[in-house]
Amino acid sequence: MNDWINLHALWQIVVVGLLAGAGLPALFAVGLRALSLRPGGAQVQAGDEHVVGGSPVGIAAAGLCFAVVLAAVGYGIYIIVNGG
Repeated sequence: MNDWINLHALWQIVVVGLLAGAGLPALFAVGLRALSLRPGGAQVQAGDEHVVGGSPVGIAAAGLCFAVVLAAVGYGIYIIVNGG
């Protein structure tokens, strides 16, 4: 172990940074993609104005993804406000 660099703490920072910095936006993108599914499983085409609702499974998956992202943002705000 190096006296100047704490490799264990550095590894924890990298993992949390990857999860929060890349994982949450990727999860949000997956939620948007799931939201655009049609009931038959096909994707919505650009300029298609006939789609009123999406697939119930896609809407449920999108809601779950958005809930996880919202919970992570709320937890981050909680940590910042409580100083710890």
